[in-house]
Amino acid sequence: MAETMTYSVAGMTCDHCKHAVSSEVGSVAGVAGVEVDLDTKLVTVTGEGLDDQQLRAAIEEAGYEAS
Repeated sequence: MAETMTYSVAGMTCDHCKHAVSSEVGSVAGVAGVEVDLDTKLVTVTGEGLDDQQLRAAIEEAGYEAS
């Protein structure tokens, strides 16, 4: 069953930011899709068996903080 998790990620301002977050989050097990909206500063993750801690760690690895 597909799940969706959304995170507010401050500090993302450009395509490089978008790519960095998408790349890190996309490498987490179970992630099927990542949508980064620079205007709203939201990162929406879809997939199965998503792990909140792993997703937050991936966002931090990209240099940002998820809330």
